[in-house]
Amino acid sequence: MYKILLSLALSFLLSLAVRAQIGGINTYEFLNLSPSARVTALGGTLITVRDDDASLAAANPAVLNGMMHQQLAFNHSFHVAGISHGFASYAHHFQQSGITGHAGVQYVSYGTFDQTDEYGQVNGSFKAAEYAITVGAAHQFYSRLALGANLKFITSQLEGYSSLGMATDLAGIYFDTARNFTATAVFRNIGAQLTTYEGSSTEPIPFEMLVGVSKRLRYLPFRFSITYRYFNRWNILYDDPNAEPSTLFFGEVDTERSKTSIWLDNFFRHFVFSGEFLFGRRENFRLRVGYNHFMRKELSVDNFGSLAGFSLGGGIKVNRFRIDYGHTTFHLAGGLNHFSISTGLQEFKK
Repeated sequence: MYKILLSLALSFLLSLAVRAQIGGINTYEFLNLSPSARVTALGGTLITVRDDDASLAAANPAVLNGMMHQQLAFNHSFHVAGISHGFASYAHHFQQSGITGHAGVQYVSYGTFDQTDEYGQVNGSFKAAEYAITVGAAHQFYSRLALGANLKFITSQLEGYSSLGMATDLAGIYFDTARNFTATAVFRNIGAQLTTYEGSSTEPIPFEMLVGVSKRLRYLPFRFSITYRYFNRWNILYDDPNAEPSTLFFGEVDTERSKTSIWLDNFFRHFVFSGEFLFGRRENFRLRVGYNHFMRKELSVDNFGSLAGFSLGGGIKVNRFRIDYGHTTFHLAGGLNHFSISTGLQEFKK
């Protein structure tokens, strides 16, 4: 079954590889929103960590494992402009089969809008929201290899316009617990619209292939992760010929926009770098930091300094509950605050 799904994913990848740039071409973009405060603090994308955090399975189902047994998580983010989104999930490990499954609901609310006529007269109000119900499972096939898959049922309601869709995620992860090293590959959002918005044609959904590695240092309670996004397409750069001289990745001023600097800028936009300090015998206190170069270049304002692309946060475990906070800066105008709370139902039984 996994071989068939992987073949379909590869075919889908090849069909999309020639497309350039990524903005404004997909529907259901809310699927790319960070599912938890931990992920938000670590750059908005995290596929390389395999521990007891069930929310991580939203982006990489292969990380599902027995440590997530009966883990329950609630995540909510206060986005900019009154938008809010979140993710709630539950994971369960089936001892007899060795399969770990999870189910969750991802949602985004765009708020309330004024409904006006062609003359600008307000005739009422309407709301807009989107949801994705996710179910997934993973199985450890060898001592260091696990494969997983998610299935998503998507609904979008924008005033009187609605759409339905379906997507799947396929993933594999290699983990070496002796060396505290992991490597993973994920095919995200393989699927399509089942019904379109009234009067519109079928739109693609945000398919993406990611690869990543993480390593926990031996003599320091620190784990770093590096994720390479959009492996299925090289050009994710909009090169504006009228743009002012810009700042490169390491701070140099690019006055000529040479082919080399454009190549480097596009290359680093694929990466998300993050690090997590894990303190305490049971890692009950954590500090996190992340950097997303794509976000920084897309959201920075010329001639104004900002922290766009940088994120930070932390987490602490109090009794049976783990509480996490993540913040990322989108723009000079503000950023995003993300909160999460999770617990293991087994701890209440004890």
